Amino acid sequence: MRPLVVMVKGMETAYFTNPNLSAIKNRFDDALEELVLEKLSDDEAPAMSLARDILLSGGKRFRPVLALLAHEAAGGNDDSMIMDLALASEIIHTATLIHDDIYDQSKTRRGMPTLHTSHGLSHAIIAGDYLFVIGFSLGGRYDNIIVEKLGKSAANLASGELLQFEHVGNFSTTPEDYYAIVDGKTAGPFASACACAGIIAGANNQIINSLETFGIEIGRAFQLVDDLLDLTGAPSMGKPRGTDVHDGKMTLPLIHALTLLYGPEREQLEDILNNFSDDRWQELTVLLNKSNSLEYVKQLIKNHINRAIDSLNTLPDSKAKSMMMEIAKESQNRKL
Repeated sequence: MRPLVVMVKGMETAYFTNPNLSAIKNRFDDALEELVLEKLSDDEAPAMSLARDILLSGGKRFRPVLALLAHEAAGGNDDSMIMDLALASEIIHTATLIHDDIYDQSKTRRGMPTLHTSHGLSHAIIAGDYLFVIGFSLGGRYDNIIVEKLGKSAANLASGELLQFEHVGNFSTTPEDYYAIVDGKTAGPFASACACAGIIAGANNQIINSLETFGIEIGRAFQLVDDLLDLTGAPSMGKPRGTDVHDGKMTLPLIHALTLLYGPEREQLEDILNNFSDDRWQELTVLLNKSNSLEYVKQLIKNHINRAIDSLNTLPDSKAKSMMMEIAKESQNRKL
């Protein structure tokens, strides 16, 4: 008897309003569900049973969709050649989410209880490790250059995570420190997926480098949008507003405000961040507006998106290229 898999259609699954993008996402979701069913049917069933819900709980699927599009834009014409890489990118990303939730002691993810909350710390660690193994197993089906890029991306992700720990509650964190963290944790995996897609498509180095630049820039913009959402969003996003502030993470709006404010206002901001509670939102918002930090970050997002779009100029015109540009343009409006 085939195990039952229920796809959870969360609010984020409707992100792509373009029917062509939705179709690509649906093809990926079908491939992911097929993989989950396969693992639930063999001796990996106990581990996949733990990881199944978060894998199939929705999400925007930016990384795999961009990998599929980058492959096509670079000249690839067969989804089956790139699908394992797309699956690897999403599964490795999901593994990091499980472990991130443990580090951050988060109670919900995509509107559902986090794995360590529902099944315990030990089971969550095992599930995350299991997904890393599955992700690298899929990536290992490609040539060495792909395996090396995936491995380097994962190593940089670990370094970015450790660097973020070092800067928790550190008011001397610089924008350079921030970008080192972001490039390791968020932008690097985007860049790796896009570049590897170009390699698999047989593209030349110029196109591969352009796709890698696109991934870096869209990944940076993606993280900056997340930073703003943490300060301006609603709980309906899937995580409570202010999670990063409560955790002491030095996001760019806070770094910018700490740099621009001085005297009593700087002292007040430090006090808010050291002793943050939900009843201090108004104080924090006033200071962020005083330093113009939210508008500053919005402008940076636009800059990164423009650079991402410009990087695609070396690619021939195609429907896939146009859809990559569309994702870039729309990403800045993501619940913002």
